[in-house]
Amino acid sequence: MHVRSLLYFIGEAFKSIARNGWMSIASIGVVSITLLILGSFMVLSYNVDLFTQDKKEQLQIVLFLDEAGNEETILELQKKLASHPRLEEARFVSKEEAMERLKAQLGDRAYLLEGIDSAEENPLRDRYQLRTKVPEDIPVVAKEIEKYPGVGYLDYGKGVVEPLFQLTGLVRWIGLAFMAGLAATAIFLIAHTIRLTVYIRRREIMIMKYVGATDWFIRWPFIFEGSILGIVGAIVPLFVIYYGYEAAAHWLQSNVYFITLIPTENIMEEIIKIIIPLGVVLGVLGSSISVRRFLKV
Repeated sequence: MHVRSLLYFIGEAFKSIARNGWMSIASIGVVSITLLILGSFMVLSYNVDLFTQDKKEQLQIVLFLDEAGNEETILELQKKLASHPRLEEARFVSKEEAMERLKAQLGDRAYLLEGIDSAEENPLRDRYQLRTKVPEDIPVVAKEIEKYPGVGYLDYGKGVVEPLFQLTGLVRWIGLAFMAGLAATAIFLIAHTIRLTVYIRRREIMIMKYVGATDWFIRWPFIFEGSILGIVGAIVPLFVIYYGYEAAAHWLQSNVYFITLIPTENIMEEIIKIIIPLGVVLGVLGSSISVRRFLKV
């Protein structure tokens, strides 16, 4: 593509946008709203992922040893845990160490455990703290391990862990479906705007075709028009998301101390990587659909 042709295509695109003023503004508005909702969902999703990932990393399987097991059984169990492909860590915690932890957790009320000093008086059990490589594997791994010799019983938050993972997956699918619907709406409106331009310029296009203009020479201005509408529609929500997130983060950090949010610069860097290209894609798709259907050359 020559520089002169490129400048011509861009110039024609801007002329068309100015000619269809209100339709162009409507197209930009729909793209902006679509990407604003998408960006807001991404902000929420990233921060929810940060929160859930932090909670997932705290999830573990606590394996209490069978008190009736002998040393040979315990050694066999240790080997099986060490060779398990889905386990990242298998840490042994003696009942004495567990008692010290319990006293530390009780703090000022540790006096309640006074008198429980000997191993015979300690009601706690020796255990393993197991951490999986993938938190979602915890229920599956727990079912496998509970059949191992030397296992007394397992505790991994059964009944709570599974719904947490299901809810996370459901939220993601709902978000994707919602975004797909908004994207389709934006593409439709951009296509409608380009179609109006094609209809207005139908005689000019016919003359261009008669004098030997190629199909792509006629199509390029419309593709650039869709790209420009998409880019402008993507820039607007970025400003809204930036200042909105900055204000929300400041308020939450001042009033809700236990919530940790991703820094504004970090989250905007990720959002820009998606919003700008997506705006261009929406614009190009809308113009391509319109040109293919309504540009009779």
